Amino acid sequence: MKYDLLIDAGNTRVKWALAAPGAPLGTWHAQGALMHAAAADLPRALAGTQIGRVLVANVAGPAVRDLLAGWLSAPELGIAPDAVEWFASLPQRAGVRNGYRNPAQLGCDRFAAAIGAHALAPGKAVIVANCGTATTIDAISADGTFLGGMILPGLGLMATSLAKNTAQLPQIQPGKLPAGFADNTDDAILTGCLAAQAGAIERACTLHQAVECIISGGAAPYIAPAVTVPHRHVENIVMIGLHAALRSA
Repeated sequence: MKYDLLIDAGNTRVKWALAAPGAPLGTWHAQGALMHAAAADLPRALAGTQIGRVLVANVAGPAVRDLLAGWLSAPELGIAPDAVEWFASLPQRAGVRNGYRNPAQLGCDRFAAAIGAHALAPGKAVIVANCGTATTIDAISADGTFLGGMILPGLGLMATSLAKNTAQLPQIQPGKLPAGFADNTDDAILTGCLAAQAGAIERACTLHQAVECIISGGAAPYIAPAVTVPHRHVENIVMIGLHAALRSA
């Protein structure tokens, strides 16, 4: 059996998943994640697996693209060059119409997340928040139109910015939201950062009158509990969007 290989190369990590042909959306035969510095291990992780189609979303720049292209051409993987597609933001794909003023300018990870959100909640107005190095919060209409959204620093970036640019404030790690008002500096920073993230998601849901709110990304386990509107936490919405896009091809 030849598996479909999906790759989501983000700002910090390269995530991958293998899907069997005809597998339900988001059902993986295998998956993994590697930091950029260790991503050269990808061919070894996939060695011995028969791979048919490959779909790659890369927002980490041309250097990472070149590295991925080199790894995907590794002899041990046996992937045909014409089997590799570099996912890009198009005017329309997989039931989602790209309403960005310049459709090609939309980050391909955001377009993939929109496709994934629409596939998980067809016929519903959706807000999808992808909480990684940056937090992106986007609106998809019930008929599948990507309307646009918001971009803000991610939870870690917010905390790091305070630590670097404000005298005597410590660097804090994401954790559980303190109850009520914080009575120490570490908790005050964490409370503020989480409130900013959660507040942006809640505002987007109000503006869009969203029926469904999906929260994903590495910081989602910290941010989602702080969100007071109904929502669901979905692991790697970008990967699900890539899967939906490849299944529709």
